Amino acid sequence: KAGQYAYRDRKVKKRSFRALWIQRINAAVRAEGLTYGQFIHAMKLANIDLDRKVLADIAMHEGEAFSALIAQAKAHLPNEGDRTVAVAA
Repeated sequence: KAGQYAYRDRKVKKRSFRALWIQRINAAVRAEGLTYGQFIHAMKLANIDLDRKVLADIAMHEGEAFSALIAQAKAHLPNEGDRTVAVAA
């Protein structure tokens, strides 16, 4: 049975770490006024390709660098006032 648990938990470990990284990124991003989803979307728009592990590490240990990443990502987000709602005539 130990082998089955070891095999299963190697997969669970990956899920657990990904969840931890997301929580750390979300906490750092919310301090800057964004949500995790908005931040990841903005990172894709800005063509910044860093994985969650690296982002979480930067958020934890390099606060100034992470703030610069957030500022870069925010610059690529569309403004709230620019959105238009399609009205059916």
